[in-house]
Amino acid sequence: MSSTLTFQVEDMTCGHCASTIGKVVADVDRDAKVAVDLASHLVRIESSRAGADEFREAIREAGYTPVPVEPGATA
Repeated sequence: MSSTLTFQVEDMTCGHCASTIGKVVADVDRDAKVAVDLASHLVRIESSRAGADEFREAIREAGYTPVPVEPGATA
């Protein structure tokens, strides 16, 4: 069963940032689906293999500040 995780990443400001985040997400789960919205600084990850803590830590180690967004919350 896959789950969708959403993170607010205010310090993600450009295409290079989005690419880096996509890469570290793939390092955690190669099959994860990643959607990045630069305008709203949101990263949505659909994964059946890894949890929020694993993705949050990977993004943090890449130099960004991910903040989990609760399902149904407006960013």
